Amino acid sequence: MTTTPGSGPEPAAPSGPSGPVRVVAVISGRGQTLVIRPRTTTGGPRWRFPSGETEPGESLEQSAVRAAREETGLTVTAGERLGKRIRTGRHLTYIACTPAGGTAYRASPREIAEVAWISREPAVLDSYLPGLHEPVRDHLVSGP
Repeated sequence: MTTTPGSGPEPAAPSGPSGPVRVVAVISGRGQTLVIRPRTTTGGPRWRFPSGETEPGESLEQSAVRAAREETGLTVTAGERLGKRIRTGRHLTYIACTPAGGTAYRASPREIAEVAWISREPAVLDSYLPGLHEPVRDHLVSGP
């Protein structure tokens, strides 16, 4: 599914077999992308993008905006859908986002240990985000 320019966000995708769709906010601007380090990483990545599960009646884009605000305090604008995949049993949809206001911080300190802006250089992305979904990596490396 894609959003046609001017058509507005599509409704959230239905739940997958493992539960609600998890939306990943890929926030980037000025040659950097925003990542967070969760307090606990049991079986998960050390660094990741802000993310959250869709709520009833919420579009995927609305979910990405909410997840970014809840985890980093940053106001973002959701853009294109970068891709989707199933990883560790979760249905993930990646949404490109751009900062629209505020300063990133640990808005949820019980869950988030650290927030960092990192370079979008391939070596840096590979170091912080090993196994990054290829369409997301391509977007970050070639983006403005």
